[in-house]
Formats: sequence, C-alpha cells, structure tokens
Amino acid sequence: MEFTRKHDYLICVDSDGCAMDTMDSKHMLCFGPCMVEEWNLQPWQDKIQEQWNKTNLYSMNRGINRFQGLAVALEEVDNSCRHIPGLEALLAWTASAPELSNQALAGEIPKWGAKEGQALKKALSWSEKVNVKINALPKEILQAFDGVKEALEEAKKQADVAVVSSANRKAVEEEWERCGLLSCTDILLTQNDGSKAHCISELLKLGYEKTRVMMIGDAPGDEKAAGINGILFFPVLVKRERESWEKFRTAVFPAFIRGECDAGMQDGWTEEFHSNLKG
Repeated sequence: MEFTRKHDYLICVDSDGCAMDTMDSKHMLCFGPCMVEEWNLQPWQDKIQEQWNKTNLYSMNRGINRFQGLAVALEEVDNSCRHIPGLEALLAWTASAPELSNQALAGEIPKWGAKEGQALKKALSWSEKVNVKINALPKEILQAFDGVKEALEEAKKQADVAVVSSANRKAVEEEWERCGLLSCTDILLTQNDGSKAHCISELLKLGYEKTRVMMIGDAPGDEKAAGINGILFFPVLVKRERESWEKFRTAVFPAFIRGECDAGMQDGWTEEFHSNLKG
C-alpha cells in the first residue's frame, strides 16, 4: 500500500451515493438497462428496473458490489420472468470469490464449461458495457453532494482521509478529480484493492487506534466493513445527504477528534440509518 500515515486519526469514506451523487444515475441509466439489453429482457424491462432500483438503492442491499446486485436481479428474473442459463455458476462465484471485479471474473470464466459458464461470460460483457455507459454519462449529472468538499477539507486538517469504494477505480478517480475532491484525500482504495473490510484492515496495520478511525458510508456494506474492523461508522442518509454531511462537519467530526464518539452515539446513528433505509 503506497500510503504514509500522517495523523493519528483516519476517516474512510465511500464514493458512490455517499460523497458522490452518482448512484441513482448509474443504476437507473446504466446498470439496469444494460442487464435488460445483455439478456434480452425487454418484455419485462419496467418491472426489472423497478426491482433493480429497490434492491440496489432503497433497501438493506444498497451499495452491494455490482456483480452481487446482478446475481440477485437475475435470480429474480429466473424465478418470475424467464430462465437464465448458467445462473448457478454466477451465484456461486458472487457468493464465494474474494474479489468481485472484471479482472477476477475473466479469470473465473475458463474454469467452467461453455454451457455452465454462460451467465459468467454475459456478466463480464454486461459489466464492460456498464463501464462504457457510465463513462458516457453527462458529466454535469455526476457531482458531489453539497457539503462534501467542505467537510473533507475540514477533516483533512486533523485526519488522514481514505476513499474506500467498491466501484471502478478509473471512474472514482475521474469523478473525484473533476469535482475537486481528490486533493481532500490521501489514498484511493477501490474495487481491485479488495473488499472494503479488507482495505480498512490494511489501513489499520499502519498503527491507528480503532477508536480513532471512522468509516463514512451510505450502505449496509459500509456499516458491515466498519463493524468487522471494530471502527466507528457514520451514515450518510439516503435523500438526506446534505444534512448528513453538515452534521458530520459541524458536530460529529469535532466530537470524534475529542474522543467523545461513544457506543450510545453510534447506536443512535445506526438506528436512524436502518430506519431511513427501511423507509
């Protein structure tokens, strides 16, 4: 890991849907439509897109890896629309692979026969098409949430700041650079660096005390990654992002630096987070 610790405190922050207002656009305009196109599901596209959004944006599955989201969606299609050949191999891979990326999937495909590996091959094609479609999105709709830059600029004065995202590195780097956020960070850890939990564990090896490390995220996967590593988790609430970042900057981060973020405070954040997602 090419990163030198500078402070005693560390802030880890997710990208899509947390710092960047990109999640809705990517799922509604890229992920879902590309699945419909790849598997020729046009007769059911409205139903499929609605279910995709519910799973990936407005539920406790929010923020899961793209291939895990695809597996959930295709299983639903297989059950209610039409058969998906080779689905079993995709389900097995997404459930057990240590890394879920295009590169890892390309290495998995040769392990399966042509028939059994059909969904794996199509999943790679789908993912590549998603990347192309995301890159073609109008840049003006891919912006940081209000308050993010001010919050991270404030945090960086007293803490190291690491982006910890399961998204494609090229996309994250381009978006953060374009929005003027890259200078607010010390390191970018993305899809190819491993799971969020793994990335946080690697950062902890640099000697931070766990009570001085916080993960900021918008999804249960962020909460889980923080929990596995025994660090604090502060949620950015869906549809309340500006409010969340203002709260972090004005109240939570100062309390964090003073060592005042206790279990009771964490429980309150968690309860509000779950309640907001379950809606």
